[in-house]
Amino acid sequence: KMKTGWNLGNMLEATWINYFATTNQRTIDSVKTAGFNTVRLPVAWFYHSNAATYVIDPNWLAHVKETVDYCIKDSMYVIINTHWDNGWLDDHINVQDSASVNARQRAHWTQIANYFKGYNDHLLFASANEPPAKDANQMSILLSYHQTFINAVRAAGGNNSSRTLIIQGPSTDIDLTYSLMNAMPKDKIANRLMVEVHYYTPWQFCLLNSDGTNSWDQMYYYWGKDNHSTTDASRNATWGEESDMDKYLGMMKTKFVDKGIPVIIGEYGAFRKQVIPPSNQALHNASIKSYYRYFVKSAMNKGIITYCWDTGGIINFSTGKTNDSDVLSSIMQGAKDATTTTATTTLKDNALELYPNPFTTTINLKINNPDDIVRITVFDMMGRQVETIVHSEVNSSLALGSSLKPNMYIVQIIGKDWTKSFKIVKKN
Repeated sequence: KMKTGWNLGNMLEATWINYFATTNQRTIDSVKTAGFNTVRLPVAWFYHSNAATYVIDPNWLAHVKETVDYCIKDSMYVIINTHWDNGWLDDHINVQDSASVNARQRAHWTQIANYFKGYNDHLLFASANEPPAKDANQMSILLSYHQTFINAVRAAGGNNSSRTLIIQGPSTDIDLTYSLMNAMPKDKIANRLMVEVHYYTPWQFCLLNSDGTNSWDQMYYYWGKDNHSTTDASRNATWGEESDMDKYLGMMKTKFVDKGIPVIIGEYGAFRKQVIPPSNQALHNASIKSYYRYFVKSAMNKGIITYCWDTGGIINFSTGKTNDSDVLSSIMQGAKDATTTTATTTLKDNALELYPNPFTTTINLKINNPDDIVRITVFDMMGRQVETIVHSEVNSSLALGSSLKPNMYIVQIIGKDWTKSFKIVKKN
């Protein structure tokens, strides 16, 4: 149900309650009209809480609620997180500080969860932002911070008992998350955890805004197979293009999505540069459009939810006016490219084939070795079993989903020593 997402930049990361610099209902209405249906709110809590007691200023909670309510009124999904927030968590992923970090984590999320306990599943909570864990020891400490977050939210009761919660991979880096995040925190309820990573690759194209002194820190102006310059070749991207994008996003699909654990790209973006002749501004602009379109398509085709980073460059926070129609249209075209693709999902290593996906009546499952299958279960997005095929009913060709209503589902296939999950969509 969560499709294409947008970030409200740093508007709630302020050190003061700035009522005049934040968004309004008109802005969120414009975000929805633009085609987004889910919003990520980066929020600071440390600045607005007592240093000794961790008690959050009630005026700040009310201010955050106001923005959440704009989104809820438009039937959007909305994520509240703890952003960088003076680094109280990010800068203290170590043993000596872990007790105090866990104490603040517990206190903050207990208050936040209780304040929002009546909100339904359109509101999600995210434990952190970009926690910079770099090795297995720090990963273990980070998981303890996530566990404290989960425990605090669940203990608050109400709709928090089943609220979807999001935990961040180490540094929200795909490579580190793939290699280090080999366990999930424990939860009292199944299928309510998501994993978050961010994507600004290649950084020379996405983020770098001035040349350094080394060969590897020179800005890229041109990205994508159709956008390379023949006269300004030193500014062509030499890595991080389409094949790398597919590879990195595919790592998250393999690691999490295929196992039934949803993934969000909480931030991504490639920020436009003003290039100087003889560099080609038009080609750079075309590269920006290609980047957004291809990224959204590639991610969504892998079952990954995307949230573009915006600080007002795409949509004006005060007026809701579109400031960059090229980027906005590219995001929406990428989403359209993905959702209009009818794909065959094939798992070659265990000789499974699932098709077509999306489907309208039934989805076909072909199995080379049906004796190796223990059970096949279909879950709805609330985690409820809606269809089950036990071992004795498994054969080489099955048709699933005839009784399902149009929606998104997870097919979980359990073998003798392996488990694979696929996201499927039944259309009207």
